[in-house]
Amino acid sequence: MSEAKKYIMTYEGVKKLEDELEFLKTVKRKEITEKIKVALGYGDLSENSEYDEAKNEQAFTEGRIIQLENMLKNAEVVDESDISTDVVSIGSIVKVKDFELDEEDEYTIVGSAEADPMENKISNESPVGKALMRKKVGDIVEVSVPGGTNKFEILEIRRD
Repeated sequence: MSEAKKYIMTYEGVKKLEDELEFLKTVKRKEITEKIKVALGYGDLSENSEYDEAKNEQAFTEGRIIQLENMLKNAEVVDESDISTDVVSIGSIVKVKDFELDEEDEYTIVGSAEADPMENKISNESPVGKALMRKKVGDIVEVSVPGGTNKFEILEIRRD
């Protein structure tokens, strides 16, 4: 049997998943139970779209609960004090010069479970994240991306 995948996360990422899990187990489950009760009151289940929708929502929610529990059970939390400012690692905040766009960007390198590109949190497994890992200030990295190749210079590495 294969070994369970480890989810490398920051403390903030674990806390976010725990909060979502708590919400789903308490608030969301109650909401869905209420929807099912109301839908059952409409009678005939064979043509009851409210019931079908509530049962689908229940299945999705229960699946997400199982997924979150698995991720938390297999989480490997990065100790904030272990995050180096010498080289890029998970938990690092990296300021880079993007030569393609001629601008500076800042990325937080996180495990795949907490990646959120809209908040500039990129996974260590993503093309850019993988290329930046274990690099130092002053290093220039080239990354193959779907649109071609991007070039970055690491300007600063810090931690929160």
